[in-house]
Amino acid sequence: MKKITLSLILLFLVFYAGQVVAVNPWRQMRKVEKAIKQPSFPERIFRITDYYNPSDSLYTMAIDKAITMCTAEGGGVVLVPKGTYKTGAIHLRSNVNLHLEEGAVLLFSIDPALYPPVLTRIEGIDCYNLSPLIYAYNEENVAVTGKGLLDGQADFTNWLLPDKILHVQFPDGTTGKEKDMLNRALEEQWPLERRVFEKGYGMRPQFIHLYKCKNVLLEDFEVNRSPFWLIHPLMSENVILRRLTLRSHGWNNDGCDPESCKNVLIEDCFFDTGDDCIAIKSGKDDDGRKWMIPSENIIVRGCTMRDGHAGVAIGSEITGGCRNVWVENCQMDSPNLARIIRIKSNPNRGGEVCNVFVRNVEVGACDLAILGIELKYWNVTEGKYDPSFHNIRFENVNSKKSRYMIHVDGFEDRALAKDIFFTNCRFEGVSEPEVNILKGADNVKFKNVTINGKSY
Repeated sequence: MKKITLSLILLFLVFYAGQVVAVNPWRQMRKVEKAIKQPSFPERIFRITDYYNPSDSLYTMAIDKAITMCTAEGGGVVLVPKGTYKTGAIHLRSNVNLHLEEGAVLLFSIDPALYPPVLTRIEGIDCYNLSPLIYAYNEENVAVTGKGLLDGQADFTNWLLPDKILHVQFPDGTTGKEKDMLNRALEEQWPLERRVFEKGYGMRPQFIHLYKCKNVLLEDFEVNRSPFWLIHPLMSENVILRRLTLRSHGWNNDGCDPESCKNVLIEDCFFDTGDDCIAIKSGKDDDGRKWMIPSENIIVRGCTMRDGHAGVAIGSEITGGCRNVWVENCQMDSPNLARIIRIKSNPNRGGEVCNVFVRNVEVGACDLAILGIELKYWNVTEGKYDPSFHNIRFENVNSKKSRYMIHVDGFEDRALAKDIFFTNCRFEGVSEPEVNILKGADNVKFKNVTINGKSY
């Protein structure tokens, strides 16, 4: 009898512990944060000016030599002194901290020829494309730090020129949009070695791209005028973004896109971008299913979001799934900020998104909804891979202006969004008579929530 009683007690404790984790996810967030390892570097300093040949028009070779020497001697700091330095692609290596002194500017060339193709992923599709402006592949303990400026010089006369995006001449003689050939590669399942995009038909490159890297620190600098996504960690682990200023308005100017990453901390950053401020991803369609690596354990804290399609988005390239996202103590305010939290996919893309926790967020104004969920993104209504979004919790989230509180665009015949909870929230200035649109959602609950001053 005693053994049975003891077993029942143990079973109860296991069940109870599980419930505590479920209703107190912030305790788990602290465990994740402690597991994120910040890289450290020896005090050796390698100044890029010491490796510069005055006959060079760019500092590309000088920077590469400093990085090579730094790595060879066991790591340290590659220092960019105060001043402006024109450069092409920079490839980081293990145990290197690229540090910009205050007043230092790295001015990146707009010549595609200076960005030879490297292995990457563009919008969830594996390929070789023009090198990102700053790139690292399979490196460990890497950093970009310091109160300097990274300027990609992208504008509508060069990288963002509409004709270069909408009317591209491909090697087979056809013309089309910039990503037409990329999408064909996915749809027709070209082998990777055939997916080489370069020269005049290469897609615009990311600004900072960290592929299969471990222990990464990006801290204190500013990024302006990016050709494409600003910061794109891919299949990387232990990534920290801290006190960054991300300003860039143009085609596909997401601020940060952690993709199939584990243990990411984004804190005290300022976003003023032309697309999603933060967009969490994990591969697109068959390429995503080939890897099936989720994004997990993402912490967003103390950030300020201005313009963008969303403050924090999950998707649309989310085939590998996403779990455990915490957003806290953020300020979001712009009439051009369409949604505060946005989760998006479709039945061709699939993906499970679960355990999204949001608290202590102050919203001035947003254009559409505090929570926007799209289950048929890009109007895709049929496919073999229904997405599943569940366990989404908001606590102490307050807003002064929006059209809706929640907008779920799903399917009438099945609920693919479930278990959505709002607690201790206040929403003012909700302008639509139907404050929520819930198509294809189940178990949506509210506790101590007011909308336009009335309990809901």
